[in-house]
Amino acid sequence: MLLDRLAERAALGRLLEAARRGQSGALVVRGEPGVGKTALLEDAIESAAGLSIARVAGVESEMELAFAALQHLCAPMLDRVERLPGPQRDALGAAFGLRAGNAPDRFLVGLAALSLLSEVAADKPLLCVIDDAHWLDRASAQALGFVARRLLAESVVLVVATREPGGEFAGLPELCVEGLGSDAAQQLLGSVLTGPMDERVRERIIAETRGNPLALLELPRALTPAELAGGFSGPDALGLSGRIEDSFRRRLEALPAATQRLLVVAAAEPAGDPVLMWRAAGWLEIGVAAAAAAEADGLLTIGETVAFRHPLVRSAVYRAASRQERHAVHRALAAATDPEADPDRRAWHRALATIESDEEVAFELERSAARAQARGGAAAAAAFLERSAALTPGRARRAERALAAAQAKYQAGAFDAALGLLAAAEAGPLDELPRARADLLRGQIAFASSRGSDAPPLLLKAARQLEQLDVRLARDTYLEALTAALFAGRLATGGDLLEVAEAARSAPRPPQPPRATDRLLDGLAVLITEGYPAGVPMLKRAVSAFRGTDVSSEEGLRWLWHACHAAGLVWDYRNWDMLSARQVTLAREVGALQALPIALSTRAGVYLFAGEFGEAASLVAQVEYITKATGSSIAPYWAVALAAWRGRQAETSELIEAAATDVERRGEGGWLSAAQWATAVLCNGLGRYEDALAAAQQASEDKPAGWFINWAIVELIEAAARSGVPDRAADALARLSQTARASGTDWALGIDARSRALVSEGESAETLYREAISRLARTRLRVDLGRAHLLYGEWLRRQRRPRDARDQLRSAYEIFDSSGAGAFAGRARTELRAAGGHPGKRTVETHESLTAQEELIARLAAGGAFNAEIAAQLFISPATVAYHLGKVYAKLGISSRNQLTRALPEQPDAALPVTRGE
Repeated sequence: MLLDRLAERAALGRLLEAARRGQSGALVVRGEPGVGKTALLEDAIESAAGLSIARVAGVESEMELAFAALQHLCAPMLDRVERLPGPQRDALGAAFGLRAGNAPDRFLVGLAALSLLSEVAADKPLLCVIDDAHWLDRASAQALGFVARRLLAESVVLVVATREPGGEFAGLPELCVEGLGSDAAQQLLGSVLTGPMDERVRERIIAETRGNPLALLELPRALTPAELAGGFSGPDALGLSGRIEDSFRRRLEALPAATQRLLVVAAAEPAGDPVLMWRAAGWLEIGVAAAAAAEADGLLTIGETVAFRHPLVRSAVYRAASRQERHAVHRALAAATDPEADPDRRAWHRALATIESDEEVAFELERSAARAQARGGAAAAAAFLERSAALTPGRARRAERALAAAQAKYQAGAFDAALGLLAAAEAGPLDELPRARADLLRGQIAFASSRGSDAPPLLLKAARQLEQLDVRLARDTYLEALTAALFAGRLATGGDLLEVAEAARSAPRPPQPPRATDRLLDGLAVLITEGYPAGVPMLKRAVSAFRGTDVSSEEGLRWLWHACHAAGLVWDYRNWDMLSARQVTLAREVGALQALPIALSTRAGVYLFAGEFGEAASLVAQVEYITKATGSSIAPYWAVALAAWRGRQAETSELIEAAATDVERRGEGGWLSAAQWATAVLCNGLGRYEDALAAAQQASEDKPAGWFINWAIVELIEAAARSGVPDRAADALARLSQTARASGTDWALGIDARSRALVSEGESAETLYREAISRLARTRLRVDLGRAHLLYGEWLRRQRRPRDARDQLRSAYEIFDSSGAGAFAGRARTELRAAGGHPGKRTVETHESLTAQEELIARLAAGGAFNAEIAAQLFISPATVAYHLGKVYAKLGISSRNQLTRALPEQPDAALPVTRGE
């Protein structure tokens, strides 16, 4: 029985009881080796009456095999895999090597695992036990960490035991297991003593072990009777885990030589397969009788699986073996492993058995890396390639494999390790193309790790090197460099937007016919270097090209957001709408969770300008939800814009301040422009025109093609006109009119007419206001239309035409109030009252108490989507969808799905592309 573990057992018991009530939970049980984590897990399993059990333990020698642990955990459940949505089913099948397919997104594999566990728990609550999580392969750890963060109402309990906090399970609830108290420690120590013990020795052992149960059981075995009785022993410099291992090693030394060697075979074979162990033992001429002594000593049990008493026994056995013994054991295991059924494990054993360079083994590892990559195991692929490079005889080939390993480490998100391998590759003789690819990878790592000012010059250097080696890759790299320069913005320290654009213009022409990305690169480069009149026609052709069917899924995931940016630059709302909807759909269909946040952010802008703030808020919430679940990050560009348009001063300031320090440290100047544009919008809405002018002035200083420059210029014109500095308004208007005429869309020309009206007088001003309203009314851009009504109404009131003013101001107020544009609604309300009007009753939405996640789920359900469809779209389980819908019904005062449509306001579904209007 467990001693002195009442609090720990109670914590686990509460989780199990919650699962029986239909709730989910995750708990990380952490503590030093031997402290009793596994015993607590076993006790939880014994206490889990009424629950199904799934369990797996990480194995140190299996850490390089992608999804090995997850596959072992899910193996008994695979008969239910056909019930999963198609993309999830395919991802899990590819990850486990059960079906052919493209490499799955590792987080989609996690979602598939969540859905599978939820399916099992629908019949009976499920307890998943993960022991020795510090030894999980990284792909499995990432997937299980994803699952743990998404559990809510699935009746699934995930208990993870690990030595150290952090890693893929960081941030989850923790239970820290410490040593036994004095009384329990003395009781346990006394249970293993066969003779007298000096009281001082007893106290010293309890103090030095800190109550560690395994140490209390094992260390006395290493002391002689004289040492136990009188304490005559010298100090031990080893740490606690080292001393426990040392105790096990001493026990090993007393065993027969054949038994010791069999234990090494068992320690080196991670799957715990007795058939494989005995087959390898046969290669080493070890008989069955060798197992008896190990089993009698309690170090090993051999049944359906081979199990060591404790992971420290395994590590003690393996480390005690000589290098030659380990090599021989791995050779035997490689020979015993079926090359058809388990080629990767065989390749890994061969690698560990190889002392000197061996091209045959290196090549076999390279093939294993390709298989791991196809299963989405980038970390495993990197490990295979790293070992392959180490065993490669030729320096040039070794450098190429090190470069491939660095690329795989980058894809796995291990940036520091990637840089280390990159340095090793660059130290070897690389040809021109691999060297240029190395420079490209260095730039990609810099961009992925910070999105700051380090990346543009590195990518620019790589693009220039690639021009004479691979034209298409060079052009793609220039586009990457432009992206990095846009993120760096005014904080770029080298390779700024203009420098990159000038270099791209001098690059070799693309092969014919040009791809959509070629048109996009050329259009951006010309716009930046020559201005809008020259660049807009080219960008329009690029945007149209991205609407075509010849853009692959891979290209779409990579570049569609950039095409949306181009559409915004040329004021092409229709294509921004259509392309952003396509990108979100594509990311969802293929399960590209890493691409989805930027796709959703881009889509949020579409809804923001349409005045559909509820939909924009839902997408912003999804971005936050997904980035939190995947451990990624993205600056809150559209979250701060949404807060500003809603007139929420405190929220806007908090978002800006929270991101400012980190963004400036990294050199992401694009965020500074977004924050200043949002500030200008907020201040113009509040009528604080001088503050708006200062913010808009800074945001509008970006070079052409900056994400927010055109919109910042619009805010600058209004703020300057209202602040009594017409010269600054006129200068900004000249810039705006140039872009508007080049664009020619109703959005652009409507904004231009509205802005020109601000600096005009008399009949000219009125004509321009009417033109602005007419053009913007033909679009879906409600907030811009509302601002046209507002400015026209303000102008009419100053012209002492209160009746006409009231009509315009009332229209403005209704648009802003229904959209939730609080500051502008307040401004319109004040003006309307000053004109003698009476604003209607403020809109009070019945769904005000819903969270963004609840509102989105409610809208999808109201649109006819089933729980499973909603779950697949939002990367949660169907049980969690049902849980949220239950809360929605309670908040809205309804009782069924059929009532949702009436309870929610009529707004377009956030998940569906809306392409009406321009």
